[in-house]
Amino acid sequence: MARSILTALVGAAVMGIGAHAASAATLDDVKAKGFVQCGVNTGLAGFAAPDASGNWSGFDVDYCKAIAAAIFADGTKVKYTPTSAKERFPALQSGEVDVLARNTTWTINRDTALGFNFRPVNYYDGQGFMVRKGLNVKSALELSGAAVCVQTGTTTELNLADYFKANNLQYNPVVFEKLEEVNAAYDAGRCDVYTTDQSGLYSLRLTLSKPDDHMILPEIISKEPLGPAVRQGDDQWFDIVSWVHYALIQAEEFGVTQANIEEMKKSTNPDVQRFLGVEADSKIGTDLGLTNEWAVNIIKAVGNYGEVFDRNIGAGSPLKIERGLNALWSKGGIQYAPPVR
Repeated sequence: MARSILTALVGAAVMGIGAHAASAATLDDVKAKGFVQCGVNTGLAGFAAPDASGNWSGFDVDYCKAIAAAIFADGTKVKYTPTSAKERFPALQSGEVDVLARNTTWTINRDTALGFNFRPVNYYDGQGFMVRKGLNVKSALELSGAAVCVQTGTTTELNLADYFKANNLQYNPVVFEKLEEVNAAYDAGRCDVYTTDQSGLYSLRLTLSKPDDHMILPEIISKEPLGPAVRQGDDQWFDIVSWVHYALIQAEEFGVTQANIEEMKKSTNPDVQRFLGVEADSKIGTDLGLTNEWAVNIIKAVGNYGEVFDRNIGAGSPLKIERGLNALWSKGGIQYAPPVR
């Protein structure tokens, strides 16, 4: 009997601890310290990279700024934690970072076993291959026997093995932990092929000593839905991070930009009024735990999704990546925001 009572008490205590952890208020912690701690790439042009003065910029960086703007009305209230592919998940699990915005693929294992939550996909990508033009290949199916540079601890490494096995091809993996090591090895000719997400290949090609000597093959061998991740157990924080993305999408759909935001606040469209928090009885921002100016503050800080995309990786950037699947659903893509009401 005593043992049964003790077991019950211990079980109740454990359940209490679990319940406390599950209800942890990340938003309160972020407000208390005065900034968002954002896990980003160690340096991937167009997505997340520091300049000579240590100022970060990029597509993922703008998401960090947007989250900060939604909370503090100030997109500069962010601190960046550069992480390798191997370091990123422990950094999020341990609480070292509040959110991971690091070109990370949403998979079932990461969504369950690793204890993370993904929802919005801010970039639909797929894995590809880059080769030297001198290799004289036009297709990935011609790569049997090649040495392939790949970063360990990624879905890229697993997809590579699956693709070559499925197509009865042989290859020699040249594996490194850090992105900079993979880049240097490929540039130095230690491998014939570089494989990663296709967006990353466009970015990395710009950093090579002779970018024009390299080409990206046409094959896309995987689905890589990229987006921010948070720890499980805090639905409010999950909602905030998710709706920051949806606000960027909705702003583009409404035609609300960084330049016209003040003018658009005068719109008579009730959907726009509700979205921008000027509707008299709007509670959308407060329901998130933010102010009703949350979307306005995001757009003032970084613009809408189209502006973020074009400035960092699209037509207005050195990468010149086309929108493709990342165009709005109304423009031939699949980027779509749930109703803001």
